[in-house]
Amino acid sequence: MYSKPHLAVTLGDPAGIGPEVILKALADQSLTSECHITLIGHRKILQQTYENLHSIASSLAIPDDLNILEVELNENCHKITPGIGNIASGAASFAYLETAITQTLAGKFHAIVTAPIAKTHWKAAGHDYPGQTELLAEKPGIQRFGMLFVAKSPHTNWTLRTLLATTHIPLSEVPKALTPELLSLKLDLLIECLEQDFGIKNPKIAVAGLNPHSGENGQLGTEEKDWMIDWIKQQSDRYPQLQLDGPIPPDTLWVKPGQAWYNSATNAHDAYLALYHDQGLIPVKLMAFDRAVNTTIGLPFIRTSPDHGTAFDIVGKGIADASSMKAALQFAIELTRQRLHETQS
Repeated sequence: MYSKPHLAVTLGDPAGIGPEVILKALADQSLTSECHITLIGHRKILQQTYENLHSIASSLAIPDDLNILEVELNENCHKITPGIGNIASGAASFAYLETAITQTLAGKFHAIVTAPIAKTHWKAAGHDYPGQTELLAEKPGIQRFGMLFVAKSPHTNWTLRTLLATTHIPLSEVPKALTPELLSLKLDLLIECLEQDFGIKNPKIAVAGLNPHSGENGQLGTEEKDWMIDWIKQQSDRYPQLQLDGPIPPDTLWVKPGQAWYNSATNAHDAYLALYHDQGLIPVKLMAFDRAVNTTIGLPFIRTSPDHGTAFDIVGKGIADASSMKAALQFAIELTRQRLHETQS
């Protein structure tokens, strides 16, 4: 067992801001001294990023000082251009993640930290996945997994935890995808995660409603009345130690988290179960855009990622904010330490 957490960090789409935020994050020695980091990607990409930015961006790690696991790329490698995502950059980012997963499952790494990718370029390169999460689950054969977003408030030190019940699907498909079985799976994962990774054994969890005013007794939608209210009662019976509140109207669900983020923790919940992508991520990004971390729960290894995209439009300008990448690295370190402690105790 490694004396320190050993992290695999993928470059993400090499035409995006992944290489920049990685070099900026790894310039922080207080962070890198806590773990061993292996970058999964292409040294040429990192060197090119460094040469383009070192005169305009302060505090960049020097590629020659970094441990890099070189991923073999095909003849299209020379077609990767900073700021212009394409088939070549999509193929490269897929190969980076695939390599990281294989090496982690082989026991080389404790955790994977993923820089952002462009799903359209994965698809153009022949890899039809909704996102990195689904590939991370497919390789080890995992059926139970979820996208949890975590952020610590710089104002109050309160931690926001938001799990998505559904992820990258059209809004029109959300009501069909939501079932009691799906919500039970996500709730089970969330309860396990809160205990394993955060030490919370008797959590308070809030569940969002689907419709305005949570359906207003069937007047604005019937899902809550038809099955969600009964489902929450059943889960409360299954988990008597759990305080499960909901379905809370989506427009008021985020009032207490907002108060806890900016003022005091009040009586905010330990975690929030949002029913679809934007319902959960608009408030997360509004409060914590520069520090939120996406972590995939349910995997046999730890995975974290910054909560932002490839930002092709600002590549090469030296202005990409590395705060979320730093937070993703720090969270991976903390989760690894927690699990290693549990294993060894």
